[in-house]
Amino acid sequence: MADSTTAERPSAGAAARPTGEPLIVLEHVDKHFGALHVLKDVSLTVHRGEVVVVIGPSGSGKSTLCRTINRLETIDSGTITLDGKPLPAEGRDLARLRADVGMVFQSFNLFAHKTVLENVTLGQVKAKKVRPAEARATAMEILDRVGVADQAAKLPAQLSGGQQQRVAIARALAMKPQALLFDEPTSALDPEMINEVLDVMVGLARDGMTMVVVTHEMGFARRAAHRVVFMDAGQIVEDADPETFFTAPRSERARDFLSKILTH
Repeated sequence: MADSTTAERPSAGAAARPTGEPLIVLEHVDKHFGALHVLKDVSLTVHRGEVVVVIGPSGSGKSTLCRTINRLETIDSGTITLDGKPLPAEGRDLARLRADVGMVFQSFNLFAHKTVLENVTLGQVKAKKVRPAEARATAMEILDRVGVADQAAKLPAQLSGGQQQRVAIARALAMKPQALLFDEPTSALDPEMINEVLDVMVGLARDGMTMVVVTHEMGFARRAAHRVVFMDAGQIVEDADPETFFTAPRSERARDFLSKILTH
């Protein structure tokens, strides 16, 4: 990513932690898939305006953690609250939660038979009851913000992977969420497309969006995160600011992980 982005934001580890109230709180969360214990007594607090990057080896529970926050996965025990309220179980309240906590997946999940503009407009009209004309205006404004307004009339298949992922981000933003969750948003992209998506995410971080980001992009973690959470075997092993985590990790497991990914 361009050095100019770095210049517009404090250097790694220098971003002050937001002083906002806790927005997302997980306390003693456990989750099993059959006999597999994927989350083990996980506790985590994310404050308003905070960017928390979750990293760790495959199978460590990162994506499951992310998916529990908007109840795409249920939990076996413990509690998760959003803005002080327990996550709803079903119905309209659950739909409202998923508008308030948007999620961006690695596989884009766009409606293939609808245009880019329709993809970004639909949720506003159906879930938020926004008037179609207002929804279209909002959609175009956000598509412009993420750099794909000129693709509004196209179908997703006519776009590059990077463009599709930026449309997916725009779709989530159009719902005016309190927080955004990203589950490995660049892992399905060709290398040359990764930066265009990460640039959008860095911009959101700079603008104060509350974000939980599961990623293997260590440059993004250094640049945009307020905190890095390292998971292994279903547990949070470390939780530190980026400078501390990348230069002086406390655990042997984190040191081993970093030695493998930062030297390749």
